[in-house]
Amino acid sequence: MYSNFEKKSPMRTILLSVLILCLSITVRAQTATIRLNPPTADRGLSVMKAFALRASATSWDTTSLSLQDLSDLLWAAAGINRPESGKRTYPSAMNSQDIDVYVLLRQGAYLYDAPRHELRLIKEGDFRAYAADRQTEVAKAPVICLLVSDISRFKYGTDSTKLLTASIDAGIVSQNIALFCAGTGLSTRPRASMNKQKLCEILQLKDTQHIILNNPVCRGQK
Repeated sequence: MYSNFEKKSPMRTILLSVLILCLSITVRAQTATIRLNPPTADRGLSVMKAFALRASATSWDTTSLSLQDLSDLLWAAAGINRPESGKRTYPSAMNSQDIDVYVLLRQGAYLYDAPRHELRLIKEGDFRAYAADRQTEVAKAPVICLLVSDISRFKYGTDSTKLLTASIDAGIVSQNIALFCAGTGLSTRPRASMNKQKLCEILQLKDTQHIILNNPVCRGQK
């Protein structure tokens, strides 16, 4: 004779399995998205002091950046500073907003979602070496920002003209990163060297998306 518990055990097993599955899906969803903190409006040095300190890093501290560092960095680079219009911290031709910031961290490659101010996981794994390319020391930086232009967002012009405009827009975003770092005690440098073919595969980019520059970021002025 089975007890009531034993009679119900198959159903309980099924319910427990469903619960575990739901919990695993929830945990996976949480790790797939990094919710960033609101930007710190009064952080950092004056603009002129930041200009005085701006310099390209030549060595890389491996210490992880804090969540607030990462949040402020990405908002300064390409965040929305006028929510009523959706306009960004960087200007772009005809407000095309062609530049997306992808972020390489130790645990994965992410896309910065400016409207939601969060990082969305593209692929798990450490891919910083592909951005470092032959300058292997760069891969030590805890954060590498990849500046990607989607030239399909430009309404006019030939592909060559669009790529020129994309380079200008990416340069402005890179300078946003540089000035933020100079004003907050972080270090960076703009770079064009990287394994673009491999990174395009990892980031699952379309033919109209072009990686223009990368900015490794770490702690300390170097």
